[in-house]
Amino acid sequence: MNATVKPVLLAMLLAIGSAHADVEIKVGQVGPLSGPIGHLGKDDEAGVILAIEDANAKKIKIGGQVAKFVLVSEDDAADPKTANIVAQKLIDAGVKGVVGHLNSGTTIPASRLYSEAGIPQITPSATNPKYTAQGFKTTFRMVANDIQQGGAMGQFAVKNLKGKSIAIIDDRTAYGQGLADQVESRVKALGSKVVAREYGTDKTTDWMSILTSIKAKSPDVVIYGGMDATAGPLLQQMRRLGIKSAFVTGDGACDPELIKLAGDGIDSGAYCTIAGMPKDQMPKGKQFYARFQKRFGMEVQTYAPYAYDGMTAIINAMAAANSSDPKVYLPKLASIKFQGVTGNVQFTPAGDIKDGSVTVHQFTQGTWKAITVVH
Repeated sequence: MNATVKPVLLAMLLAIGSAHADVEIKVGQVGPLSGPIGHLGKDDEAGVILAIEDANAKKIKIGGQVAKFVLVSEDDAADPKTANIVAQKLIDAGVKGVVGHLNSGTTIPASRLYSEAGIPQITPSATNPKYTAQGFKTTFRMVANDIQQGGAMGQFAVKNLKGKSIAIIDDRTAYGQGLADQVESRVKALGSKVVAREYGTDKTTDWMSILTSIKAKSPDVVIYGGMDATAGPLLQQMRRLGIKSAFVTGDGACDPELIKLAGDGIDSGAYCTIAGMPKDQMPKGKQFYARFQKRFGMEVQTYAPYAYDGMTAIINAMAAANSSDPKVYLPKLASIKFQGVTGNVQFTPAGDIKDGSVTVHQFTQGTWKAITVVH
């Protein structure tokens, strides 16, 4: 009789134990972790890591088991082809949701793969409007798009900087050109003249030929759509050529790295925008920035808070649905509403962040200082 009872008791004990055992849930993060803008990708990755650590500390239960969220991180090197390769790697690894990519040029092509696999994707920083205009149910964005940001840049250049003549340069990426297109549209709508529309690439560091041509046209403002790795040399060479025009760039260069790369070329005539709120106006910004510095030994570059809120949104949606199955929790993600580090997190039917804002910063006293917020 004991021989029969023992296996039964053992099975019962195992069943009871398994009900309380951790269940591992893989979640993905992808961005440029190497190359000229690797610091921005690592910034996003760190924000995701912090969100996962916070979630695991809460011992959230999903399906009756304590969920242990495990990060699978990939490097897309800011390259569209690589982005598709690593997106497929994440899908094959069985991730249940993805925060990424960083660039519009990588986010947009990868989004089709995630959509076909039914895996929710939240970009913390890609701003090209096309991303959420594709009709995919799996695409979400944490920040204002280029229509909003480009419009804010153009408006600031014309109204605040009194720019009557504007020169626009971009790096021909989906992000840079898309942003520049929106700037040009807004500038013209406000009655100012675009005296030059030039472009390089996302690898250009020698801008002298383009800038020499622009100098002859004496623009009031020069606006650049691109990342910090190219914006820094551009600004430095502008000043060395004696171009005294105000300089305005977007969120891809609105970080400490631009200050470093521009060297003696940066001055109070340099402005940049970030698609989001300044940290002192984020509901939990001060606390997050301090925790981030302590945990990683580095300052937030740009979008780590949005990467944090993006991963938190995925985890909260799983908890609300009591499931990590994307088919089950996706509707909860689409309708989610919570107060995050960056503010109210809620998406439009298309997947854009609701009520996105754009902050304009000016270089002053060695750093970027927020001077106005455009809603």
